[in-house]
Amino acid sequence: MRLENTGLDGLMLDFKPLTELLENNGFILGGSWDYERVTYDYKMEAPEKNITYYIRIQGFAVEGDVDKGDAVITLMTPLLGRHYYPHGIEYGEEEGFSSGTIERAHQLIQKVVEPAEKYHNQVPEHIVLDKLKNWAKENNNQEILDKMKELSNNPDNRN
Repeated sequence: MRLENTGLDGLMLDFKPLTELLENNGFILGGSWDYERVTYDYKMEAPEKNITYYIRIQGFAVEGDVDKGDAVITLMTPLLGRHYYPHGIEYGEEEGFSSGTIERAHQLIQKVVEPAEKYHNQVPEHIVLDKLKNWAKENNNQEILDKMKELSNNPDNRN
């Protein structure tokens, strides 16, 4: 089931702080990522016996590559699913999620919304510098290229 109006849908964040934020709040980066998409899952134990629910937060890269760690990710509407062994997780509305389970899922997501909003639309420094360098090359601006080279060779300017 789609968890609407959480505040996550559409947020854009750099992959590294996004992953750190979600992992610090119990979400696990799924192994199903590729160069353009990521999936984070949170395992929620249910009060019912032999039932497990998952909150899934998905995103896609609007710039960069996930495997290189330099992607900017746009988040999608989170999902709530019910796991059926051995078949997998179903996310449909017909899974009969209790209002308590839905409320708990919203609460867990809200724990990451405010910190995620802090990073929203902050373009990572390496992307800004790459764009500046490309612009300087395209416009034959040797002054900027020389300054960037000087700054990258200065040990005081390295991370």
